Amino acid sequence: MKNTFGTSLTVTLFGESHGAEIGAVIDGLAPGIPVDEEFIASQLTLRRPAGRISTARQEADPFRIVSGVFEGRTTGTPMAILIPNADTRSGDYQHGPARPGHADLTAYAKYHGYEDYRGGGHFSGRITAALVAAGAVAIAALRRKGIVIGTHVARCAGIDDAPFTDLSVDLPRLNSLSFAVLDEAKGQAMREAVENAAARCDSVGGILETAVTGLPAGVGEPWFDTVESVLSHALFSVPAVKGVEFGSGFAFADMTGSQANDPIRMKDGRPVTTTNNNGGVNGGITNGMPVIFRCAVKPTPSIAQEQQTVNPGTGKETALVISGRHDPAIVHRARVVVDSVTALVLCDLLALRYGTDWLAPSND
Repeated sequence: MKNTFGTSLTVTLFGESHGAEIGAVIDGLAPGIPVDEEFIASQLTLRRPAGRISTARQEADPFRIVSGVFEGRTTGTPMAILIPNADTRSGDYQHGPARPGHADLTAYAKYHGYEDYRGGGHFSGRITAALVAAGAVAIAALRRKGIVIGTHVARCAGIDDAPFTDLSVDLPRLNSLSFAVLDEAKGQAMREAVENAAARCDSVGGILETAVTGLPAGVGEPWFDTVESVLSHALFSVPAVKGVEFGSGFAFADMTGSQANDPIRMKDGRPVTTTNNNGGVNGGITNGMPVIFRCAVKPTPSIAQEQQTVNPGTGKETALVISGRHDPAIVHRARVVVDSVTALVLCDLLALRYGTDWLAPSND
């Protein structure tokens, strides 16, 4: 039973949706990295539900850093972050019929009925709050090294956002938005579609597109620890992510080699590609261009419609209508989770390439 990810820099998640607290432990951070608690709080705000397109569960997330930070900087020892659960309604959940689309059946198979089933327990998206808090430390450390991560809702409820154009402008703007889209009119149409789905007691999914700028060439390994494979490993751990593609992804299947290959030229003394179909990665290793990937996020499985299911404890078939407070869409809230996971993975890959102290500040 493993809840830890990473090699040089590791992250361990713990807690349950309706337990006393959730949290994360980050081990392998270089000493001396500034820790801005206001920035961590702002990142948690981006994950928080808002308005009619999100769950009514409201958590203030007053996190506590209980180890690994002294006088505002990392000490180099394990950093532990705790976040209390407050706005729980455990009475909305029963240990019985498995909710379609959830992990109830697999949790029962693995933990033999001893799992905390309330709100999905350890499988809940609530646990991603701890991931965001940990990721905020990594995001800030990367920015100090000139590496910037940004994600937009590329599609929601079948509505497409505008594509990336100028990443130097797009990424900082996206990171200031609660509903991260490049075209506000498309964003409004998405929000209306989510509200319409909620009115029908249904939910919708979407696609998140992420860009990373400033990564040096040469990071990653050629086979089992490629940049794509390590990032995908972590991204598939984000609840509801069911697909990941890099660069042109599945569109490569309909291209010719002359269309798919990225021509190379010199610019400012270094090789660059004139297109970026490969998403900044060749042979599993960064090529110095922006890393681009997309994550497919499935519709929220908790819907207030009658669904057919079984009770795993009794083996009996039954009908189920899910009650409680749930998101009609989670793609917009998952954006900051994807950013956080990406940052943690990149910090690990960079530490493996250049050494743990590479993330430490140089002059302060």
